[in-house]
Amino acid sequence: MTETIRSAGLPHSPGRRRLLQGAAGMVALGVASPGAAQQASPAPTTAPALKGNINHSVARWTFGDLSLPDLCRLGQQIGLQAIDLCGPDDWAVLKEHGLDSSMCNGAEISLEDGWANPAHHDALEQRYLDHIRLVADAGYRNLICFSGNRGSLSDEEGLANCALGLQRILPAAQQAGVTLVMELLNSKVDHPDYMCDRSPWGIALCQRLDAPNFGLLYDIYHMQIMEGDVIRTINDHNRWFVHYHTAGNPGRHEIDESQELNYPAICRAIRDSGFSGYLAQEFMPSSTDPGQAAEALRQAVLICDV
Repeated sequence: MTETIRSAGLPHSPGRRRLLQGAAGMVALGVASPGAAQQASPAPTTAPALKGNINHSVARWTFGDLSLPDLCRLGQQIGLQAIDLCGPDDWAVLKEHGLDSSMCNGAEISLEDGWANPAHHDALEQRYLDHIRLVADAGYRNLICFSGNRGSLSDEEGLANCALGLQRILPAAQQAGVTLVMELLNSKVDHPDYMCDRSPWGIALCQRLDAPNFGLLYDIYHMQIMEGDVIRTINDHNRWFVHYHTAGNPGRHEIDESQELNYPAICRAIRDSGFSGYLAQEFMPSSTDPGQAAEALRQAVLICDV
C-alpha cells in the first residue's frame, strides 16, 4: 500500500492551537504526561452516567495541542464514544482506547478544492477510492467530503459538477459500506465562497444523487450563521443528516448560556428524529486554561445529553 494519506483539508488557526500545552496542562486534565504515558498504562476511568440517547464525540482539531492518547483518556472520563475528524494515522490509538472514529477524514484535497470544480475530479476520485478502502478495512463507516469553493459557478452548475464527480466513487463506497458525508459550512464568517453553505443546496444534492450512502454533516454553528431556523430544519429534513457538529454562536466557543443557540432543545429535536449517528462537539474553548477547557467539554456533553 502507498504511504498513508494525511488530511490536507482541515482548518487551522492560532486559536485552534493554543490549548493544553505542557505537563501542567496534562495534570490539570487528569491525564498522564507524555513521559508518564510511556512508562505505565492509563489508570482506569469511570465515565459519567449518561442517558444514552445521544452518541457523543469531539472534533480532534479543537484539542489539537493535546496528544491523541490524552484526548482519548479525557474522552473516556467524560463519556465520549468517539473522536471526530481523524485519519488513518490516528485509528490505532482510537482502537487502543476503545473509541470509534465517528467521521474519518484525509481523502480531501482542501476545503476550497472540492467536488464542485471538475478540474479536481480525477485527483479526488483516486484519493477517495484509496481512502474508502482504508476506512472500510478499519471497520469505520463515515468519510467526510467537501464541495469546495464556488468561484464563478452558479448553484445549478455546482450541483451538476458535484453529482457527476461523486457518482464516480459512490458505487465503490456503497460496496465497501462507507457513507460519504458532505459538510455544510458557512461562507459568511469562516469559509468565504464555499459552495455547500446552505441546507437547501445540500439537500438538493442528496436528492439528485439519490444514494443510500451519501448524506450531509449538518453543522449547527455554521447553519445558524447562514440560515437559522435550526430545529425546524432538523424536524423537516433530518433524513438527509448523517452527522452533527456543535459550537456556540457568535464566536464558535462554548455551547453554554453565553450564546444564542438553545442546545438542549436542538438535541431533543435530534433525539426525537430517531437519529442514531454521532453528535460531535466542535467548539473552541474560550479559555487557555487546560482545566477550564476540559470542564467546558464535559459541560457540553452534559448539555447535549438529553
